[in-house]
Amino acid sequence: MSQTVRGVISRAKNQPVELVDIVIPDPGPGEVVVDITACGVCHTDLTYRDGGINDDYPFLLGHEAAGTVEAVGSGVTAVAPGDFVILNWRAVCGQCRACKRGRPHLCFDTFNAEQPMTLTDGTALSPALGIGAFADKTLVHAGQCTKVDENADPAVVGLLGCGVMAGVGAAINTGAVTRDDTVAVIGCGGVGDAAIAGAKLVGAKKIIAVDTDNTKLDWARDFGATHTINAQELDVVETIQDLTGGFGADVVIDAVGRPETWEQAFYARDLAGTVVLVGVPTPEMRLDMPLVDFFSHGGSLKSSWYGDCLPERDFPTLVDLYRQGRLPLEKFVTERIELGDVEAAFTKMHSGEVLRSVVIL
Repeated sequence: MSQTVRGVISRAKNQPVELVDIVIPDPGPGEVVVDITACGVCHTDLTYRDGGINDDYPFLLGHEAAGTVEAVGSGVTAVAPGDFVILNWRAVCGQCRACKRGRPHLCFDTFNAEQPMTLTDGTALSPALGIGAFADKTLVHAGQCTKVDENADPAVVGLLGCGVMAGVGAAINTGAVTRDDTVAVIGCGGVGDAAIAGAKLVGAKKIIAVDTDNTKLDWARDFGATHTINAQELDVVETIQDLTGGFGADVVIDAVGRPETWEQAFYARDLAGTVVLVGVPTPEMRLDMPLVDFFSHGGSLKSSWYGDCLPERDFPTLVDLYRQGRLPLEKFVTERIELGDVEAAFTKMHSGEVLRSVVIL
């Protein structure tokens, strides 16, 4: 039997979000209803609200979530009612050409729930990243649920559902940062700071944080940056080279995703270094660089999708590291808010006041 619960929706481009009643259907084959405990306020939700993803309004926002499985549909065996889970937006198919070649983190046909959640008048909702977790409950595909240690703080570990995993994974999975590497991270919001935390976790010897905001640079130090550069005061490329013996960093992570920051990352790396783009550019952005510079530099130029993670592998591992005190995920939680406070959280995010606001249900 379907349920009516509260949910935060975006009805129209650039308009304030609304807290309304929504309808959650019973789970069908391969589907799961999750009782949401906590959900982080991610910049991607703001991008949905402002029309930066698509125009499939109304959106049911929220996706960085943890909660408890309430009910499962037929054929679901990986999780059961009562399991504590983190939600993810890349439930891999196992059948596409990427999965069959042993690269499931690049899956081209990820799963979402097939049934729509709706408004009470029957209007279908578009769940953010296939999740829609600014709600008391949500309907997802079973593959979007990863069971983790039930003793972990939901407000903290739920952030692995998007931004924190994207940053940690950009450093460890995509950038393959190892012990004694030099790493530079451009952009020190949630994703950039997670990349810094990931680089520290695996033993990078020098971690250089770059931003234009001194408050964010202070955050970066707290996550493990050994050096900081205010890009409004210093030349980024020259300063990174000076800090690395004139060579450049082994790995440079662009957590901003703009042409100018990617170009900085390219020239700030060592000749055989790696550039990782994890910040998401907008469609109109273009690069104009000499082709010979690409030829004359070795190394790798990579993009990182969701930190190239496999949730069933990475989420439990990172939760365990957090529980052991080796990965300070709790530092990402700036404030805990109620479901009706999402619009105010967007304002704080836009002004750079918070790393993460987390809705507690």
